[in-house]
Amino acid sequence: MSESRLTTLNFRRNNVYFYYNSVKNRILQNLGKNMLQTLAQCIETFGSKYLIKKAIAEGRLFRIAKGFYSDSKDVSETSLFSAKYPKAVFTMNTAFYHYGLTDTIPEKYYLATERGAKNSDNRVVLKFENSDILFLGAVQESVNGATVSMYNRERMLLELIRNKSNLPFDYYKEIILNYRKIVDELDMQFVQDYLPQMPKADMIRKVLEAEVL
Repeated sequence: MSESRLTTLNFRRNNVYFYYNSVKNRILQNLGKNMLQTLAQCIETFGSKYLIKKAIAEGRLFRIAKGFYSDSKDVSETSLFSAKYPKAVFTMNTAFYHYGLTDTIPEKYYLATERGAKNSDNRVVLKFENSDILFLGAVQESVNGATVSMYNRERMLLELIRNKSNLPFDYYKEIILNYRKIVDELDMQFVQDYLPQMPKADMIRKVLEAEVL
């Protein structure tokens, strides 16, 4: 391989690494900045559990779920799950529906998270991901009034193919056909940069070439 080609590849790898870490750091910096607060955060704000109960009784604070509070009683489930799983990324059915790639409304919320995370809500499906690619392709999206971490369309294309064998055939076909319609809108450089880092990379590449490109 020529020296110029190696330089170009290294430059791209460095850019992806920098982008990945900048997104990861931005997500971690934004943890807890939604309208929801944990009990510990409320104690810091109000001073004691007694004063928290008083604020609730006076209508200045609302208990949204066990351990989570807000100054507004109208909090979306998206906000709640983003707070419950602050280091997770919305993925799969949730992301496909958000991006208009399917008309099927998800019955549950799908979140990619580190291995070993515990699921404390039956409305959530956790997808365990390797920590080195957990935030790869993660962006900030506005969903139901909440700003949450979600994989971009390019990463979701790879996730679709990666999980092809686990999805209903008609559901997969609907989404892959919609991807064909918007392929010119995608940043294929992102796809090329993400692909080598993904599990099942060879399989994903073959399906991508056969069914999308």
